[in-house]
Amino acid sequence: MRERLLIFVILMLATALFGEMKVNPFGSFFRFSLGSAVFFFGLIWFQSIPILLTGFCTGLFIMGFRIAIDMLMGQALWFDSLLTHLPAAFYYFSFALFVHVTRILQYMEFPIRVGLLGAAIDFASNIIELLIRQLLGESLVITREIIFMLLLFGTFRSFCVVGLYNILKIQQIRTFGEARRQELERLVMINTSLYEEMFYLRKSMSHMEEITRKSYELYMQLMESEKVEPSTALYIAEHVHEVKKDSQRILAGLSKLMKQEQLNLRLPITELCGMVIRANQKYAELLGKSIRFSEECSVNLSTNHVYALLSVLNNLVSNAVEAISSSGWIGLRAELDQEEIVFYVTDSGPGIPKEDWDWVFQPGFTTKYDENGNPSTGIGLTHAQEIVQSFKGRIQLTYDEYNRTQFQVRIPADQLFRKEAT
Repeated sequence: MRERLLIFVILMLATALFGEMKVNPFGSFFRFSLGSAVFFFGLIWFQSIPILLTGFCTGLFIMGFRIAIDMLMGQALWFDSLLTHLPAAFYYFSFALFVHVTRILQYMEFPIRVGLLGAAIDFASNIIELLIRQLLGESLVITREIIFMLLLFGTFRSFCVVGLYNILKIQQIRTFGEARRQELERLVMINTSLYEEMFYLRKSMSHMEEITRKSYELYMQLMESEKVEPSTALYIAEHVHEVKKDSQRILAGLSKLMKQEQLNLRLPITELCGMVIRANQKYAELLGKSIRFSEECSVNLSTNHVYALLSVLNNLVSNAVEAISSSGWIGLRAELDQEEIVFYVTDSGPGIPKEDWDWVFQPGFTTKYDENGNPSTGIGLTHAQEIVQSFKGRIQLTYDEYNRTQFQVRIPADQLFRKEAT
């Protein structure tokens, strides 16, 4: 309510102030001003305010505002000033009434129609004002020249207002679309992290199953011996089994969440690669590095496996960002190679020595250390390899045509574009 009242007051003030930017074309007190354009724009932009009440109050306020100016300037007596400016109040009454009757706000998606209706409303309201001035004794005859001027100015003001309205609406839609895109990327990145947790949780559950089985076998073996206490092994088996049950519950919740998120999420490979580039551009800016990113994607296909691919590609590209000291470039390319989709990640960093190629995918292997000399966890590439292998693909280190270290991710197309198992 307070917000609507504030808009109401601002619209009246703006209409009154811009109404003083005027010309008097017919040698009388009748004026063409920007006030009517501001009033029209306010009615179509702020659609929450009541039209008829706004027109009535604005008309009275305009009349009082102009009378007050005349009194302060000593130009006329208050009654003469009232007769002079009363027709302007009828202009705004009529304008709001015609806007309400024609239901012009329902046609805002059709700017030409709205512009023509606005011109007709402006013309009709001006005619009413001129007729009121004639009734109040002004010697003003409505001629063809006057009608032409009214049509010309009415059309000009109306289409200017409608044009401004559509420009601002387009800008608003673009801003909203960009905000939605950024929000979608943020949510997808969050779900990518959840995907990684679910992947490792499923793997740990498999290990726990094996531990539980081995522990129970140990318990049975110890039961046959009189020299050891078998309750220790049973205690371990019971607690590992409990951990497995907890993990199952967590996995069920995560799986349900991921299925809900993935039901309608299907992105083109080009958009997915773009998301990886944009995310790592921000990451490079955060690290204070000047890195030029290039993206080349000739795969015109869409996939449901958004989180898995994002996890792999984001891991490789972020590793490249971290490998570059202060400035450089990173390239991400995707193409179809017979029955496979191939992703290439190349950068201008120092590369990986040939003798380390057999170790880079081993858990714990890392070439990254923080400022205190503490090593990274060394599981990022291992995780990426396991995800790629889950698609029956492979990830490998090669040299590109310029003898630079390059990561290749090869995934069979039928695996990447198959439907999610339910």
